[in-house]
Amino acid sequence: MILKKEFEDLFLNISSRAALSSYYHIGKKDKIAADKAAVDSMRNELNKIDIKGEVVIGEGELDEAPMLYIGEKVGTNIGPELDIAVDPLEGTNFAANNLPGALAVIAVSNKSHLFKAPETYMNKISVNFIEPNVVDLDFSTKKNIYNLAEFKNKKPNELTACILDRPRHKEIIEELKKLEVKLKLISDGDISGALLVTDPKYSVDIFLGIGGGPEGVLAASALDAFGCSFQCKFLFQTKKDIERAKSMGIRDLNKKYQINEIVSGDSIFCATGVTSGDLVSGIEINENEFTSETLITHKSTGLKKIIKTRQII
Repeated sequence: MILKKEFEDLFLNISSRAALSSYYHIGKKDKIAADKAAVDSMRNELNKIDIKGEVVIGEGELDEAPMLYIGEKVGTNIGPELDIAVDPLEGTNFAANNLPGALAVIAVSNKSHLFKAPETYMNKISVNFIEPNVVDLDFSTKKNIYNLAEFKNKKPNELTACILDRPRHKEIIEELKKLEVKLKLISDGDISGALLVTDPKYSVDIFLGIGGGPEGVLAASALDAFGCSFQCKFLFQTKKDIERAKSMGIRDLNKKYQINEIVSGDSIFCATGVTSGDLVSGIEINENEFTSETLITHKSTGLKKIIKTRQII
């Protein structure tokens, strides 16, 4: 079952309005306020549309998040049943400190077609093609780079890898340096980092490393529309993590997931810039109007483009 084409404009509007709400908190050194503004806006806009929506990726559990919590029902309770995944403000530090790359992100699919990822880390890898046995989470970093270089008819030193600049990635980063791979180190922005493989203009050949599970599901929605490969494996650090995963239906704790297991049907993805970054430009305000840029994808219609919109505030 495919999602209605008119949903494209509806969800683009939702991410744009959330981005606008966060924009007023740019550089105010208050990431909680910036995030809350995006959450409030996104929830308010979702509740205006005729859907029976359920938040499957959200701000956390009911006891942690008063709004857009996992399991919350959104929409008018009229219309199709949909799974909703949100990151109302990816890059809260970016917004609070007026740095590039803050985004308002939402993805939607038909009910039971988006993976319900627990709030834990996952190991991820993504490239801009689907070809088995070229890159794989089970391969070493060295093997992945050599295979990728051979597949792309490049030398390792002509490849660029995007990875979060974190202590946990020290060994991977050192290995990439030895292989003379060009590095794009990002401080935050797990979703946008993964999406840099989607277009040659970003000059990123591979995204890899450990990041948030919910962010992985959101990125997978867009990567799927672009025909990219994405693999992930959850990393459970505590007994609570394991119990939570089992309660969400995860039985094999060591399973390696492919993209069609994360997004198993049609989906729409929207990421609107709050501050300008690699993917999209940020919000601009001119008197009573605001301009936004949104990366939007819709798998069934083939839509995958950046759309600039101008709306009344």
